[in-house]
Amino acid sequence: MRLLGIETSCDETSAALISGNPSDPLVTLEVNTVASSLSLHKKTGGIIPEVAAREQLSYILPVIKETLGVSNPLAKKPPIDAIAVTVGPGLIGSLLVGVETAKTLAYLWNVPLIPVNHLMGHIYANFIKTGSWEKAIRDSDIEFPAVALVVSGGHTDLVLLKDHGKLQWLGGTRDDAAGEALDKIGRLLKLSYPGGPAIEKAAKNGNSKRFLFPKPMINSNDFDFSFSGLKTAVLKEVRAMKQLSDETIADISASVQQAIIDVLIKKTLNAALQHKAKSILLGGGVAANQKLRDEFKLKARRYKLDAEIFVPAASLCTDNGAMIASCAFFNYKPVLWKNVYANPQLYFATIES
Repeated sequence: MRLLGIETSCDETSAALISGNPSDPLVTLEVNTVASSLSLHKKTGGIIPEVAAREQLSYILPVIKETLGVSNPLAKKPPIDAIAVTVGPGLIGSLLVGVETAKTLAYLWNVPLIPVNHLMGHIYANFIKTGSWEKAIRDSDIEFPAVALVVSGGHTDLVLLKDHGKLQWLGGTRDDAAGEALDKIGRLLKLSYPGGPAIEKAAKNGNSKRFLFPKPMINSNDFDFSFSGLKTAVLKEVRAMKQLSDETIADISASVQQAIIDVLIKKTLNAALQHKAKSILLGGGVAANQKLRDEFKLKARRYKLDAEIFVPAASLCTDNGAMIASCAFFNYKPVLWKNVYANPQLYFATIES
């Protein structure tokens, strides 16, 4: 089976081709094309929804053309079996660009259309085979039950995946997501947008023990998160200083990064222990953070968990069409094109089973 995946939930415009057989544990990535309007949002220090949507209107057909390798995708049906598209959550204007394009193509080509929850897509980036990287990193196949941590700019959630199509939401952020907190703290430190990669870069030269920032809810007996208090603590520290030296910025960055990593890891590993998980899956833009990846594997050994940790290639942690197609492949539930709608408020609870 060969699927075209379309993703336009935020500021990326992406289309991808994946293929696989029902008996295979992974799908194969053939093409993954991504166009981003990030350079425009860096000027304003954050995403302006209207700007993102306008850029996606101009990107969507060229991205699909490049992915399919054709000059006119409307002229002839490509060799695909279905289309997968992100329907939410996300920015409504951006979602509409992808959804309406996918509906038009599904009608024109007379192929099934599978609506996909963007958050589930991040989990299913772990089920994509990506050549030499996959061979070097993966020692075994993903086994169920699996605990998945989705950590991005807008979301921080823990989910128990009992099998394909069977999930239980365990907990999530009560206020700022981890990526959102990093973006806002990066702005306080006058670092470039997005804040996550900028803080990770600065933290490499910093002392993570100089500032004892709070680690909100790290010892709570649930799987919820809260990062607004951390952001406020940094704000107070910055305001108390007359100026920020490069050394201080590096030390704050390292301390913030460590505080977030400690919370994410402890909550996730506790969830894996409680639910006897055989696999731990990471997904979302923050999962591209190398220190988070390294410490997850280090601390998992200390927990003596009988579970392997899986993390997508860094290029598949940020928004992309491949993860959407992968999710649709393993959760194949076509919907008549005219009944597919964008839903910016979509959440894990809406698909819990």
